[in-house]
Amino acid sequence: MRTENHTPGSAGETGRPPLDAAAVQAAVARRGGRWRAIEVTGVTGSTNADLLARAADGGPEGAVLVAEQQSAGRGRMGRAWVSPPGAALTFSLLLRPETVPRARRGWLPLLAGVAVVSAVRAVAAVDARLKWPNDVLAGAAKLGGILAEAAGDAVVLGIGVNVSTEPQELPPPGPGALAATSLRAAGSASLDREPMLTEILVGVERRYRAWCRAVGDPERTGLHGEYARLCDTIGRRVRVELPGGQLLSGGAVGVDSDGRLVVRMSAGSEVAVAAGDVVHLR
Repeated sequence: MRTENHTPGSAGETGRPPLDAAAVQAAVARRGGRWRAIEVTGVTGSTNADLLARAADGGPEGAVLVAEQQSAGRGRMGRAWVSPPGAALTFSLLLRPETVPRARRGWLPLLAGVAVVSAVRAVAAVDARLKWPNDVLAGAAKLGGILAEAAGDAVVLGIGVNVSTEPQELPPPGPGALAATSLRAAGSASLDREPMLTEILVGVERRYRAWCRAVGDPERTGLHGEYARLCDTIGRRVRVELPGGQLLSGGAVGVDSDGRLVVRMSAGSEVAVAAGDVVHLR
């Protein structure tokens, strides 16, 4: 395993302690072993972009890149991810799920979402929930999110969680977007990022190992049931904007074996949505 700290830079200058990569690596090594290199850098454009470039060059599975600040952080649907230095967890993981059919890889961001929500509940004692496919909610506001991007047979998972961000530091919501929140704003007394990062990494590894052994079958691993229990979208009426701009609405009745949201239309027919922007109507 290799651990690197690259100039934490401006995080410490804000009064927020920089992440200790060695401490996280040691804690993770005691409970797993997939994350072979945890690196912390002060500033980068996007940790996802950095690991996608490594993946394209043949970089091995298991790299973890954490940034104290991203200058070009990205969320789903092309949205920006903005956070003050040292106030959030912003990191990416490089995976190569070679045993899993491509159709099942839509479960990877859902798997990561389950790991994040479980860690937030365990470490920060905040009653987090999921909004399909992979927004992390605290109440009705967005606490974090996951972005999965592919490079050949590799998948890079980008994860962001607002931790110590003050309410006045949170960005205003863009058109159609949820209001943002943080663990601090949600009332958590635990704002130490190292235990949170450790718990997320351990949670992703445990579920990922089981999922790969099951060739991506979410039922055999219990992942499907775990996601359904934590997902606030299932059971609600929703409006979905599809990538081409088409709108559909109906009841979200579940998630299928490929991770798609199943929406029951008013006529009784069901549509499986692979990608889209979901609004909870009630």
